[in-house]
Amino acid sequence: MATQQGTKENPWTLKTPPLSSEFTMHKDVKDGKEILVCTVGKTVLHYDYRCLADLHAMLKKHGDWMELGSADEQKPAKEGTVEAWGRSEKNPVGGWYGLKKGLRGRFGMYVPPLMEKLGLAELTHEPKGNKMKALKG
Repeated sequence: MATQQGTKENPWTLKTPPLSSEFTMHKDVKDGKEILVCTVGKTVLHYDYRCLADLHAMLKKHGDWMELGSADEQKPAKEGTVEAWGRSEKNPVGGWYGLKKGLRGRFGMYVPPLMEKLGLAELTHEPKGNKMKALKG
């Protein structure tokens, strides 16, 4: 029987929106909370697992393409982007979906490709300025 995808043993292999770098993601539990573990080379980032459902709901409500606007935690996120929403006090968790201090950014880089893989969203794959929108579901 095939191992379920998205586990530590069988992570999702994904590419960044410009299709320039490969990374993996899998679901795990840390301190009793479901998380997404994103591994990019030697860097490991954690995101709250509920970001997938929350982002999908927000995009459905938005109803159109939204710029990803990926940025490191230390840099401000461009208003009106997926990245800005992923750290906004107005999102359902009231702040960062990223869970590792210093590495909480890049939400707009690493979460959208998983949403696309899971059939929740459509992404553009340009060298920069990529966007996403929810697929009906």
